[in-house]
Amino acid sequence: MKVLRAACAAALLALAACGEGGSAYYASPAEEAAVQAMSPEERERYEATPPSPIRVAAVEPVSTFSIDVDTASYSNVRRFLSEGRLPPQDAVRIEELINYFDYGYTPPDSRETPFSTTISVTPSPWAEGRQLVHIGLQGYDIERTERPPLNLVLLVDVSGSMSDPNKLELAVEGFRMLTEQLTEDDHIAIVTYAGNAGTVLEPTRGDDRRTIMRALDRLRSGGSTAGGEGLARAYELAERNFDPRAVNRVILATDGDFNVGITDTAQLQDFVERKRDEGIYLSVLGFGGGNYHDALMQRLAQNGNGIAAYIDNEAEAERVLVEDISGSMFPIADDVKIQVEFNPERVAEYRLIGYETRALRREDFNNDRVDAGEIGAGHSVTAIYEITPVGGPTFTEPLRYQTDARAQSGTDGELAFVRIRYKLPGEDNSRLIERAITDADAVSTLARAPEATRWAAAVAGYGQLLRGDPYLDRAFAWDDVIALAQSARGRDEHGWRSEFLQLARRASRAEPMPEEEKPI
Repeated sequence: MKVLRAACAAALLALAACGEGGSAYYASPAEEAAVQAMSPEERERYEATPPSPIRVAAVEPVSTFSIDVDTASYSNVRRFLSEGRLPPQDAVRIEELINYFDYGYTPPDSRETPFSTTISVTPSPWAEGRQLVHIGLQGYDIERTERPPLNLVLLVDVSGSMSDPNKLELAVEGFRMLTEQLTEDDHIAIVTYAGNAGTVLEPTRGDDRRTIMRALDRLRSGGSTAGGEGLARAYELAERNFDPRAVNRVILATDGDFNVGITDTAQLQDFVERKRDEGIYLSVLGFGGGNYHDALMQRLAQNGNGIAAYIDNEAEAERVLVEDISGSMFPIADDVKIQVEFNPERVAEYRLIGYETRALRREDFNNDRVDAGEIGAGHSVTAIYEITPVGGPTFTEPLRYQTDARAQSGTDGELAFVRIRYKLPGEDNSRLIERAITDADAVSTLARAPEATRWAAAVAGYGQLLRGDPYLDRAFAWDDVIALAQSARGRDEHGWRSEFLQLARRASRAEPMPEEEKPI
């Protein structure tokens, strides 16, 4: 078994190395057979992302990252917990867990300034002497009658690995729901790929539901996966029907197993980036397990200015393809970046919880050529920092030969300063929103914190426990997550918060994945 795992690891590592700028790699028959001999869990691939480190505010006062509204990690984690086992730690992206939920932030007044900000500072529930800084952005919503038309191409993986009921069958059901939302102003096409790519439906008016449904009914799984060829065909159709007034988007539905054709991750990313710059975005919907290539799906969605979602059941399909259609399909801002500057006279240390794959350099913030995330109509973004006030229990020792930086005069009441940079759709130059975080944003106890802050903190604690992050006090456990979440459940129209409580209870009882079944 160990010999087999070593052979499989070598094959997968070679495949992954293609994404580091090497040429395309084609696995030998022996390597392909070795991969197929692995258990389904072993064939799933996730990117290793250690938690963001502690930063000393006097040395590195500025934190910069791209926003993320993806939710794939939340429902993928739910899949594992529903099966009675803990997910692989690398499958847990805390920002995607937090951003799964609606926090009821106050919306902005105008589309011209498409964000409102909600900020609070509260004691940390898992670390004595530290605090959480909760930053919420709420995007402007648009009426259904105001939305631009859609030019969609559904790119559907019909390879043999998609034959399970929770894969192709579920994808087709989700696209049926999507079709019901389309109007005469929209257009949709369907491309499939397996051993090769083919067009199932030429661009068709959205109100021609009978034709669209018939095309969906013809989808069958079988064969290997030529994902790169399918992408090229899908973009070709999107370009043929391109409308500068419309939302032009390819939606990829797959379990992520690109094993034939263009397998070079760098080439795929470059192709998607070029099409993004031409005005055609890419969203990725993941399905099932066993072949799930989470890392590749994340990279493609990020480079395509689209969302990455994971659909594990019919309710999630409805959430993503029906309830979110008025938001995720219609961007209100592109290249959204957040930068927080901490006041070293008030903050000794800080760390950003999550967003490890979205980190940017400080100089990237003002560089309008650096790509970042987009926000759809009505969507919100939440980020949480944990800070240690000056005089509190720090992880680091003070420097012997360096004096602390001094803040500007008149900033004594400020903990930090938040900057948000974004572009309105179609614009090349970014705009800026700024706001100070002051003592007026702080509450003395966690019980006095807003409901949104307490709920976000509960989800952040849940994610850190799942990942085994090293910054939690040993006393903080699943019962603390559950109690905090129960105190902030509030209105739960769709039952998502009640479901979270069930997942936290399952996590408290779940067994870790056996060492021999952990993904490579």
